[in-house]
Amino acid sequence: MLDISALTVKDLRHGAILYGSSLSCAVLLVLLRRQLWIYWKFFYACFLKPLDRGNAADVKVLSGQQRALEGFYRTQAEIYDATRGVLLCGREDMLQLAAAQLKHRLGSRDAKPIWVDIGGGTGYNIEKMNDFVPVDEFFSAVYLVDLSPSLCQVARQRFAKLGWKNVHVVCEDARTFALDKSVDLLEATEVGAAGNSKYRVKADYVSMSYSLSMIPDFYSVIDTITDLLAPHGLISCVDFYVQSASSYSLRNFTGGHHSRHVNWFSRLFWRTWFRLDRVHLDEGRRDYLEHRFGTILNVNERNYALGGIPYYIWLGCQRTATSAGTAGALAREAAERIDALATESPYLSPIHYSEKRAEAESAAARETRLQLRSKGFEAAILNLATNVPLPSFFYQNQRWRLYYDESLPKHTQFENEYIYAFTWEDPAEDQRLLRIGADDVVFAITSAGDNVLSYALHRPRSIHAVDLNPAQNHLLELKLAAFSALPYADVWKLFGDGRHPRFRELLLGTLSPYLSSRAFQFWLDNTAAFGSHGGLYETGGTRFAVKLSKWLFRLLGLRADVRRLCGAATLREQRAIWRTRLRPVVLSRWLSYVVVANERFLWRALGVPPNQRDMIYDDGLAAAAASGGAFEPKEAMWRYVVNTLDPVVENTLLRDSNYFYRLCLMGRYSEECHPAYLSKEAHEKLSQPGAFDGLRVHTDEFVEVLARIRPESVAVAVIMDHLDWFDPEGAQAIEEIRALNKAMKIGGRVLLRSAGLKPWYIANFSAQGFKCERVAARTAGKCIDRVNMYASTWICTKVSADPTAELEDCVDANDHDGPGMDLEVVETLEL
Repeated sequence: MLDISALTVKDLRHGAILYGSSLSCAVLLVLLRRQLWIYWKFFYACFLKPLDRGNAADVKVLSGQQRALEGFYRTQAEIYDATRGVLLCGREDMLQLAAAQLKHRLGSRDAKPIWVDIGGGTGYNIEKMNDFVPVDEFFSAVYLVDLSPSLCQVARQRFAKLGWKNVHVVCEDARTFALDKSVDLLEATEVGAAGNSKYRVKADYVSMSYSLSMIPDFYSVIDTITDLLAPHGLISCVDFYVQSASSYSLRNFTGGHHSRHVNWFSRLFWRTWFRLDRVHLDEGRRDYLEHRFGTILNVNERNYALGGIPYYIWLGCQRTATSAGTAGALAREAAERIDALATESPYLSPIHYSEKRAEAESAAARETRLQLRSKGFEAAILNLATNVPLPSFFYQNQRWRLYYDESLPKHTQFENEYIYAFTWEDPAEDQRLLRIGADDVVFAITSAGDNVLSYALHRPRSIHAVDLNPAQNHLLELKLAAFSALPYADVWKLFGDGRHPRFRELLLGTLSPYLSSRAFQFWLDNTAAFGSHGGLYETGGTRFAVKLSKWLFRLLGLRADVRRLCGAATLREQRAIWRTRLRPVVLSRWLSYVVVANERFLWRALGVPPNQRDMIYDDGLAAAAASGGAFEPKEAMWRYVVNTLDPVVENTLLRDSNYFYRLCLMGRYSEECHPAYLSKEAHEKLSQPGAFDGLRVHTDEFVEVLARIRPESVAVAVIMDHLDWFDPEGAQAIEEIRALNKAMKIGGRVLLRSAGLKPWYIANFSAQGFKCERVAARTAGKCIDRVNMYASTWICTKVSADPTAELEDCVDANDHDGPGMDLEVVETLEL
């Protein structure tokens, strides 16, 4: 009896569970019936329904591409938007980038732009643009052009509901569409320039969102857009693609190659998959777009939600529109202008060529030897000669970043990562020693850009920031963009706190018009730098040292002591915490021997190369010999660390003065302790229009940049510890010093720091026309600056031309009137 009762209860329980499950499924099906129906229609239309069968009679009377499109979209027109959100990635990003560019380019102009959306479908993009600019107010007219009647009907219903009177839906072939068919619009629009263009009325903005890959005759459509787009107009495109590096690696006019390569399997799979729905991923579409227009921004991405589908976002302009301020300018003239800025040479407008021809011919031999051309100019001339667009750098809104070839091994060796997230040199000490003034031309290593911005506060005539690592210059570019476009509160969040919850939004909508294409792609890939727990200052190669110290303090229960150290109000309080709590750990011999003296840690975490390490060992050997003791490499490294940190904590207050070490310990700056460029007063100065007009960012080696700067023009060169990296047995230091001598004026000063008390290359400076003075030498217990990382600081002043230089590298004083003479380099171009 008990067994039967137990079985009955068990059966009832099972029945209740089955009934409850069935009821839940039924309720779920009722609630989700619309979603299920939508995706069933999508699946049927895309994978089951034959393209040429099952269509209504009004579809069958159509022909060509229109019939194919309507046969595919008619079944799913009403559900199109509901089923494309995940598939068509990047549409919102493209629109936000375009809106930012349009606002930046139009500025305070009263004229409203005209927008033509090619293959606009249901009008989703136009409605979505309203999130970034008010469509009904910002644009004088918007035209959606599409060949599918069903999609156009959905678009008309959308805009009727929105009540936008300036949006027009045109069901027409893009190759035949023209704005001047609307006579009533002529008074409110810009009439195109006279010439062979078939369009009297031009569009200020043309967009294509996943439509280029569906256009069979894409050559004609792109050619049509070239005529349709105004001289200063903007064009944008987002679409699927596949491409191999072998087909684009030698082009210098794309917006960057990072992440563009798609492996062979993905190329085969996605090309085959999308061809089933007449979507063509052949590389020629994107290539021709880039060929016909100049590239402003370029992004290569993957849709990982659907298996990593490759897609790109591209913004461009007319080839001759080299900047918003010089719309329609000759490409040659733009190249001349940028070349003059990059080389410190005076600019000579092409319109003056004929006037100066006789003068040029009479001094041809002398001028030929003195001609200075930047690599960007040489690349531009080659592109003009071969009928391709200029490098994307020429289409930037700003002139900060100069052309470089990203494919060279000397750049790719850094694997798209910067080493330093902040600069380890004291700019206050630099200014005390150099007194940078308004007439100075400054040559400096970029590093993290902190010192470059500090120098900019003194308004020198120009600054040449140089770094071989592209990512270091990407970081400087971001800072320049932030000061140019953002209020102080956002600048502080980015570079004071090192964190910003809206960084991606700011990057797309505000900062993008101020960035080069390569820098924009880099930061779009690294938005997590400002969103992670550690923030910006736990990124880069030196993040290992910062993270290791934090981990060690946490492991040993010293985090509270670190906070107390950074908050100490007096040196006495700070010294007490250091001596009793932190120093026994941080400066313990076991930690130094096991970690700090490790060669891999020195390079990866601290950025100390082997040659610089050897200089530390040499000084340790000399000290051991002087004291009569035995030399121990690990002991020398430990002693170096002691002489670095002890004086810092004993003599500088971390709470309100020494922001270098406070940043390492706390992961952010404070309102009381930060670099000068992060003050409100500095932001007011650096955010003024034209604040960075004299700044040029070079991505190259020192010698390459110096060789292309006008001789005897540089007044100040700050090269940090750069020469420590060279091999004493090599010729690199001699070549670099020679290049410095040639570029610097008499009396020009080179400021350098070294891990050695008596760097081996100082003798080279003395032999090559410089007078050298050690202005600071670190001794036990004393700081040479707030960083105190280096053993010595030197100023090398140019007193003569390099007597060791080869005759052909010297400039004979008889060849020109004086070292500061303005050189007008005259050159004709016949292509």
